[in-house]
Amino acid sequence: MKKTFNLTHEKIKYPRMIEATKNEIRKYIKRERRKELPEDVDFWDFDCKFGDTEAEANVIHLSEIDACINDAEQRGLTSFYVEILRKEGIRAASAKARREINVDIPKPKGFGED
Repeated sequence: MKKTFNLTHEKIKYPRMIEATKNEIRKYIKRERRKELPEDVDFWDFDCKFGDTEAEANVIHLSEIDACINDAEQRGLTSFYVEILRKEGIRAASAKARREINVDIPKPKGFGED
């Protein structure tokens, strides 16, 4: 999704336009996550950009989109640019999972054994 959202409308108030924009972005992300994963891919990841215009767009994390939209609302912008592109994501094993743990566990004693 590469889109410039216009936040002005003759009949719809500004706060409702903001909420409609957030809803459209959330729907797009959900729709993209439902698509079938290729082999050897763990999840869908997203490359995101946000800015007042396409030329001024900066790279952000997916979780920062709502905060950026709220900031645009605080500044009273009439439009902003959002770019969300799906990419393949592969989970990296944590250091704890990669480390082998060799622990000698004592054998439990049977009933009546000392």
